[in-house]
Order: sequence, then C-alpha cells, then structure tokens
Amino acid sequence: MTHRPFAFPALVRHALRVGRYRSVLATAALPVAALLLSTNAHAIPTYEEVRQDFRSSETLILSREGEAIQRIRTDTTVRRGQWMALADVSPALRAALLLSEDKRFYEHSGVDWRAASAAAWGNLWNQRTRGASTITMQLAGLLDGDWQQGPGGRSVVQKIGQTVAAQVLDRRWRKDQILEAYLNLVPFRGELVGIDALSRTLFDKAPHGLDDREAAVAAALVRAPNAKPQLVAQRACGVLKEMNKPGAVNCDALDLFTTGALQRRAFHPSEGIAPHFSRQLMAQVRAADAGRGKAPQIRSTLSAPLQRTALETLTRHLRELRGRHVEDGAVIVLDNATGDVLAWIGSSGVLSQAQEVDGVLAWRQPGSTLKPFLYAEAIAEKRLTAASLIEDSPAYIPTASGLYIPQNYDRQFKGWVSARTALAASLNVPAVRTLVMVGTDPFHEQLVAFGMPLRESGGYYGYSLALGSAEVPLLHLTNGYRALANGGAFSAVRMQSAPQGSAATHKQVIDAGAAFIVGDMLSDTNARVRTFGPDSVLNTRFWTAVKTGTSKDMRDNYAVGWSQRYTVGVWVGNASGAPMHDVSGTSGAAPIWAELMRWLHRQQGSKPPAPPPGVVRTQVQFGAQDAAGNWLESPREEWFLRGTEQKRFAIDAVESLQDSRRARAADVGETSMLPRILSPAQGTIVALDPDIPPARQRVQFIATNAPETVRWRFNGKEKGRGAEWTWLPWPGRYQVELMDRSGKVLDQTSIEVRGAGVRQ
Repeated sequence: MTHRPFAFPALVRHALRVGRYRSVLATAALPVAALLLSTNAHAIPTYEEVRQDFRSSETLILSREGEAIQRIRTDTTVRRGQWMALADVSPALRAALLLSEDKRFYEHSGVDWRAASAAAWGNLWNQRTRGASTITMQLAGLLDGDWQQGPGGRSVVQKIGQTVAAQVLDRRWRKDQILEAYLNLVPFRGELVGIDALSRTLFDKAPHGLDDREAAVAAALVRAPNAKPQLVAQRACGVLKEMNKPGAVNCDALDLFTTGALQRRAFHPSEGIAPHFSRQLMAQVRAADAGRGKAPQIRSTLSAPLQRTALETLTRHLRELRGRHVEDGAVIVLDNATGDVLAWIGSSGVLSQAQEVDGVLAWRQPGSTLKPFLYAEAIAEKRLTAASLIEDSPAYIPTASGLYIPQNYDRQFKGWVSARTALAASLNVPAVRTLVMVGTDPFHEQLVAFGMPLRESGGYYGYSLALGSAEVPLLHLTNGYRALANGGAFSAVRMQSAPQGSAATHKQVIDAGAAFIVGDMLSDTNARVRTFGPDSVLNTRFWTAVKTGTSKDMRDNYAVGWSQRYTVGVWVGNASGAPMHDVSGTSGAAPIWAELMRWLHRQQGSKPPAPPPGVVRTQVQFGAQDAAGNWLESPREEWFLRGTEQKRFAIDAVESLQDSRRARAADVGETSMLPRILSPAQGTIVALDPDIPPARQRVQFIATNAPETVRWRFNGKEKGRGAEWTWLPWPGRYQVELMDRSGKVLDQTSIEVRGAGVRQ
C-alpha cells in the first residue's frame, strides 16, 4: 500500500513551482501550505500500517513447526531483509546512528529547530554546517515520495511538507517506533534497503551482532550511501570518535576494513536447508497466486528436525561410499495419510558436482522398485495369488525385435517359487513372466494411475518394463508406494501447509486387497531370506514394507518402502549418470532408508495394517518335489482375495534337483566314470544383479565322479577345490579347467560374467 498523505490542491502546487513567480508565491503561500498540510495530516499512516505494508525482497519458507528453513530472493529490484524490531538491532548501531544523524532525537518534537537555525545561519554566511534534517523528517520523506529530495535538492514546498509531517509523526508515533521504522526503510548502498539487508550483505551477520566499527560504517553509509570507500571510512572514523572511542580508532585500519566490507556480498539469493523443495514450492505458490502479490512467508509441510536428520544421514553415508564412485543422493519422506512432504533432500550438497540438480525430480531408471506394482496388478486381476508358483528358469520370450532373455544374477535358477518369494527375493525372470500374463500396455496404464509420468508407451518399453527400464522421478515413485500403503488409494503430495482438519482427496487406483497383499509380501523377512539373507539391513524391529532396486550398469540404486505412518524413498548414484563401483542394493540406498525409518519410529512403533474386506487367510501347502517329500516351499498361512484361495499348490512336471543332475550326468557320459564338469554348462552367461547382496551372488561349480581333491582353475589361476564349490563371480570371460592333484586337466568349460561386479 502506497501512502500519499500530504497531497494538497494541484493549483497551489503548480503555482509554487512556476519559475519566475516562485519566490513571491512561495512567501505568500507558506501559511496557506502549512494550513493545508495540517488539515491533511490525518492521512499519515500508522506504525502498524507501515509495518504491515513492509515487503521483504526475500520470501521465507517456514517448516510445519514455524521455523525458517529457507530464504529465497523474490524481488530483484531491491534488496530488503526482514523487518527488524528495535530490540534486535545492536546498541552500538543505534548509538552511532543517533550521533551521526540526529543527536537530539529524544529531545525534539520531530524538528530540531536549533539545528535548523544553525543551518539557516550557515547558509546565510555561506558556511558549511551539518544538515538540519532529523530522523523523523527523513522517515517522513521515506513514507511519502513528495517529500523526498530530488537531484536539485528539496523545494520550499517539500521542506514545509516534510517539516509538518515530521511533527505529526512525532505526535502520533512513539520514538522507538520512529527509529525502528527508519532503520528498516532507510536506503544504505546500491540496492540495499534496511539494516537487515545491510548487515547480512556487508558484514555477514544479523543486525544484533554489529560491533562499534561495523555500526560506524553503517551510520556513515546513511549520509553518503554511494560514496567511495575512503570517504565512507573517513566519516565512520569521525562517528567512532564521537562514540567516545578515540583510543580504539585506527583510521588506516578502518579504511581497509571498510573497503573490504563494501566489496562483500555475503547475503546470497537463497540460503537454508531445503533449497530444492523451496524452489518447487515457490513455483507452485506463484502458479496458484498469480497476480496476488508476494507472500513474505510461506508455511510448508516440511519438518525441520526431520529435514536436518535426512540431510545429515545422506551426507554421512555418501562419505562412506566416496571410494566407490558415488557422489549424489536424494531423499523424500511422505506422510501416508495427508501426502505432506516431510523431508525433501534433492542433492548431497558440497559432495556433489551438480548441486543444483534435484535428485527428487530427476528422471532415472527405478530398476526392481516397479515390481510391487506389477504383482499388485496381477493379483488384482486374479491372474496370480501370493502363493501361486512361477518358474524361475531360463526364459526365451519372442518379441517383435527378437528373443527377450531375462536373467537373474546367475544361472543357478531357483526353479518353481511362489509369487511371494519371487517379489521379496527380487527375482527377475518371474517378474517378466508375470508381465507376460498382465501385458505391457495394462501395466503401463496402471503405473500412470499410480501417478508415474511415463514418457513412452508400454509397447516402447516392452517386457523390460517389469525390471524398471522406464525413467521415473523419485517423488512420483515414492508417492506410488504411498498409494500402496493407503490400500491402493492415490492422492497428490502436498507441499504447502493446509488448514488443520483438511483431508487429501484420494482416488482408488487398484484393489485394496491386492495392495494389502503386496505390502505383506514386501514386509516378509522370511521370503526375503533367499536373496538378502536372515540379517538384512532391510529388516526392522517394527513393521515396514520395502523394496530395493538397481538400474542397468549400476547407475541408480533405490530403497523405497513404508511403515504405518510414513513412506520413505532414497536414491543414490551420480547426477552425471556415471556408474557406481561395488554398490549393491543393500549397501547403497538401503542403509539410509533403514536409519531414517528408525529415527521416524524412535518414539512410536509401526503396526501392520488390518486386512481390508474381501481378503481371507488360508493355510497352504506346496506340492512335494521328490519322493523324499521335500516341499517346494514350507507350509504357511497365506493371504488371498476372496474366491482365489486354495490349500495346495503343486507342479506335477517338476523334476527334482537330483533327477536333473543325473540326467545331465548321463549326457556327459557318467557311465565312463570319468570326472566331468556338470555345472555350469559350456557357454554359460552369468548376469550379475547388484540388487543382490554380494554374499548371495554365488555360482555353484559341480563335478561328477570327482574326488574332493579336484581343483578348479580360472584362466590359468587356481581358484578353488572340491567336487562342489561356490564362487563369487566377477565380470569377465573365463576358461574353467577341472584338474586332479597332479595338475592334469580332467575337463574344461567356458563361462562369461556380465554386469557390474560387487565385492563382498
């Protein structure tokens, strides 16, 4: 709001400005002008109005607790800080300003008539004197542009108006209000207006911390805002002497200090702990409030303590991974019920060479983290149940461009496994077989319904979509998991604090029972054991559901999961897209995810969700694999959508592992009783999966008719001994030889290992 409180009739103003009649009319008009100005004095703004109309050039982003977490410059024409209360300004500055500008500030009634008389007498005799303009008169000029000094000085009318306005201000405002407003509105140097902008820009501190020397420089800038540093230092030296600091004044040192201060620009355009989040929030607010002006403060959904914890946790873990070519990371934490963004870390900050890149919004391949949505779709369509058996064996799937041959981390396929085991153990081949059932286009549509803005069609990605070949931002991926946590009900995330009691609008995008079952599968530590082991970092002491994912060539590593109240998504990698070295699904993002979950539940637990209507639990058994009665999987209670439950799952045509070995042995001539390499077969290609912990990525070498003294040699180097031996694979091509104790070659084969190696 712009106040013009002292405007008086245009005819009088025009007459007073007519050139050759100016002196005569000015003398005659003085009483009239004073009378008119006095009658209009009621239009002077109140202190409260001036305080309310003050607009910082910065917008403060507040946390949900009300703490300032980010400051963003939104007005490029001027640099104003926050309105500072007089009590928050250092006593040294207040003293320096009064000595420099208005020694009798607390004695006069807005106009220092003694100083005015001295100035008039000096002008009469052409003597240089200090100006008679008081702080109150200067404030009147700042509040109304009519009284501000122009290039040629103030006119008679301006001087009269400013004098009257100052006296009215002094009657209606308290002295402390006048001084406070002046400190916040006075221009200092260049674009700097107000003491907050000055102190933070030139001295890199808050106004309450200014010392005597800094206060003297600030006071000198009021009188000569754009003077050369030497002149400012000279004036500041005089102010210091008037502050009774003569013994402490070294004008030469003050000259150097002033020159350095006037060159400093410490008040950066953006500062805080949530730069990427604040940038998105500001864009959202601008779009929603177009034309309504700038809000000085915006209350966000972010939790300041959680934001700090997430930033510290991410930074610490990335420092531990520094030797493995990992620079960047991102974290997003969502409130399940409201969709509030509680933490948003878009970059690792100083550890990154691309700090401005927001990892929460960057398009990256999510790897196996898309599998839960696929199994949820298959269960919702009643094509699968959690207990359905899927074959984990070599698959050759015809496509328009040729055969698609998905691989697990090695050629030791697990045979027939339940959907629960396939998802929890992150097996690739069963996921692709499931996508063949569901179809690429329906799965693509389902992902879009979960809020993932895929750039291409389902046909473009093909069956690799099951393994996360599509690029998805971490924000949308995590919010999709939040929809699973909410029983298949999707809603957008919320960044700006909403009125208390307001609820998010949800849309059911998948059957609630299917979402519940998938969550139960992802929380099953027993089902996860086959791949991640019994002591995985993914196991928490409270209920959580989680999935890891790693993209092609180990360029991206994820851990996304939820508890009863929160959904947390973590990504680590490199903003440049460069691959990481020796980083697995449980050594990259997973430890960060687990630590944040523990922090979130340090005072409250997390209970498993209640099954929705239409979900039933049934005891199931899996058919015997061989005559000895070995189960495919142990009997257990399993969840089903009503109408899909059954008590026994079996595959009649399954051969036992021993039968398979005997058949292979016959093929290589076991009847000859000569030692032979039974597994792996000639030409085997081992595809490493960095989602799998290193200790679990083993290739088994089996020799038939061989004593325990046989040895295994790789490219001329002995690696192991025994008829059955397991090897931690490493990328490369290998000529494998089976030897006896004397070094005689008994059999040989060749294998190739592809993918990024992960050291134990």
